[in-house]
Amino acid sequence: MKKIYGSASEALDGLLFDGMLIAAGGFGLCGIPELLIDAVVDSGVKDLTIASNNCGVDGFGLGKLLDTKQIKKMMSSYVGENAEFMRQYLSGELELEFNPQGTLAERMRAGGAGIPGFYTQTGVGTVIAEGKESKIFNGKEYILEEGIFADLSIVKAWKADETGNLIFRKTARNFNPPAATCGKICVVEVEEIVPTGSLDPDHIHLPGIYVHRLIQGEHEKRIEQRTTRPAA
Repeated sequence: MKKIYGSASEALDGLLFDGMLIAAGGFGLCGIPELLIDAVVDSGVKDLTIASNNCGVDGFGLGKLLDTKQIKKMMSSYVGENAEFMRQYLSGELELEFNPQGTLAERMRAGGAGIPGFYTQTGVGTVIAEGKESKIFNGKEYILEEGIFADLSIVKAWKADETGNLIFRKTARNFNPPAATCGKICVVEVEEIVPTGSLDPDHIHLPGIYVHRLIQGEHEKRIEQRTTRPAA
């Protein structure tokens, strides 16, 4: 099965459609699939629902899809750092399904494991619990959260072999693995593709069975908030 494609647009060819649900990896601007996001922008697909920890920043990452009004709804745990996100949400142009961060990660992981729902204490007694089923376990209240089953996953890894086995680096490992597993199709961009068999099996974070299409590319790796101090 061919997994390696020449570009992001080639890797997404035939997969995008209006109104689809996309799970996108990344944490802040760390480990975001920036090349695939650009290809989604260029495709013009619209009315998207995006499940991702956050929505990039103004003019970069998923923020580009806000600029082009291609996102209809965000499923996120953090919505700061993006003035256009705030403007669209407050004006009613953008829907928001707000999730506690661990709950969002678990919803993706559950979807990847074929689990339709799970109970958690997180959010009990808050607006997060409104309209959700609750049950008592061992004298404590839990609310039901649904697994996320996306039409497409777009993720960023550090290294892959030719069969799609993936290694992530540091913070990029937070949301990328669960996002990768919860999509019907998973497309991955990496910094380096190495020959099959050259990765230590004990170092692989995500098996290639989850990966359908793969590209290698150059990445900007922009810093979300640059904090410096004067030289001594």
